[in-house]
Amino acid sequence: MKKAKIYYIYHSGFVVKTENHFLIFDYYKEPVGNQHKALLSSENIKEMENVYVFSSHSHADHYNSKILEWEKYNDNLQYILSSDIKTDKNKSNYHFMGEGDEETFQDVYVKAYGSTDIGISFLVKVDGLTIFHAGDLNWWHWKEDSLEEQTLAESLFKAHIEKIKEEKPIDIAFFPVDPRLCEFYYIGGEYFVKNIQPRVLIPMHFGDDVDITKQFANIMNKINIKTALINYPGQEIIY
Repeated sequence: MKKAKIYYIYHSGFVVKTENHFLIFDYYKEPVGNQHKALLSSENIKEMENVYVFSSHSHADHYNSKILEWEKYNDNLQYILSSDIKTDKNKSNYHFMGEGDEETFQDVYVKAYGSTDIGISFLVKVDGLTIFHAGDLNWWHWKEDSLEEQTLAESLFKAHIEKIKEEKPIDIAFFPVDPRLCEFYYIGGEYFVKNIQPRVLIPMHFGDDVDITKQFANIMNKINIKTALINYPGQEIIY
């Protein structure tokens, strides 16, 4: 089986190091304390080869224009950005994608799937692995919404999952597990794994509430889905 090292940055931000590539998803900040040094320091970025930086949409908790400065330290960066993201310049290494677009960048295949918020989700095939990053694609069941709004949210979400089914098998999937949804925090993730059956699911979009990943893993264990427990920024997960 192909291997990868996954590093949790913060919220929905991750680095995936495959055999020959570094993929950086939805960086917006990296808390640095006594526990760990910055993974995405200028020194580390300088050393990386074949770097692909993904941003699923323009919300401030998924996109930080600081990422565009990284190419000062490494001219080997390709940016794959949702088409709702606006940049000051358009450069040859900026690639904008909307739902349904697919492109191959050298040996990295990327397809943009939809979202139930703005922007897109990413399906990436690289070094023999298939990786899915959901962005803000989720079953956003807000208790304060009307029944009509809740029903619409459910049907939109399920329609997106139906399209993603064609990509099975998926090795690594990043999916929102958002504590703001209260007792409904897990329903999107549960529906996703029952339909897509990724080899490992990595929860995201929980801010500082890492405990929710343990609660979520307990639910997933009952249906035999391997789920990562996230304890702190900078954590390494081996696939």
